Amino acid sequence: MKTTILIHCNDQAGIVHAVTGFIQAKGGNIVYLDQHVDKQANVFFMRLESDFEHSAPTLDTLNREFSKKLAVPYQMQWSIHSHNEKPKMALFVSKYNHCLYDLLSRFNAGELQVEIPFIISNHTTLKSIADQFGVPFYHIPMTKETKASAEKTQLELLVSHKVDFIVLARYMQIVSKTLIDRYPNKIINIHHSFLPAFAGAKPYHAAFERGVKIIGATSHYVTEELDAGPIIEQDVTTVSHSHSINDFIAKGRDLEKIVLSRAVKLHVERKTMVYNNKTVIFS
Repeated sequence: MKTTILIHCNDQAGIVHAVTGFIQAKGGNIVYLDQHVDKQANVFFMRLESDFEHSAPTLDTLNREFSKKLAVPYQMQWSIHSHNEKPKMALFVSKYNHCLYDLLSRFNAGELQVEIPFIISNHTTLKSIADQFGVPFYHIPMTKETKASAEKTQLELLVSHKVDFIVLARYMQIVSKTLIDRYPNKIINIHHSFLPAFAGAKPYHAAFERGVKIIGATSHYVTEELDAGPIIEQDVTTVSHSHSINDFIAKGRDLEKIVLSRAVKLHVERKTMVYNNKTVIFS
């Protein structure tokens, strides 16, 4: 059995020694360890991968004994995950297809170790893509009047399929507090990096008018404050006076799908830790 352990707690002497000693005592071999200390906040972060080849304890046993011997004494926030577990990822989309195509293509190629139980959309525009990849598609229309009932239907689907996290692959609706509270730091969004300077329906047009020299994209976890959640991944590309608005849009969409796929992969591989609305991203 291969496992990943994520830990954060107040920084104090002896944590690394205690954790590695615990793994060794249980017959595990540590194959990866990375750590970080936020000195200003005095918080310790660690990600550790281990391989139990012989007489492996069950995940329940590992959880129970880790809690008793380490987590409680050191007052840790922690989680242990088996590499045999494939998290379930739900995709929310509207009409733009570039992020959806990219994620499904990567999934189909084996780059994303997830299960995709379904795609949800407030339009039928992208149903043909879901059909092409053999993923169930649910059309749940959403208006101001039907938003509450539509989100209730979404949540019922998410719970019934035991979804672990959600990816907003250019889903052009604001997610409600109900969904955010149910999936804290488990809803991943993508947008152009111009916010808030170039907020609105046509950010690339606004950027073009200002004559910017770089454009970018940002992927982050969703919080109640719009587009202000912990940032997972970002990237930029250069532009110049010779580029048209269409060039801006094309370059921006390329960045959006690349940045989103990187963010999803980091989340799936459990390389992200959220603290104080920021992320620690392990290599």
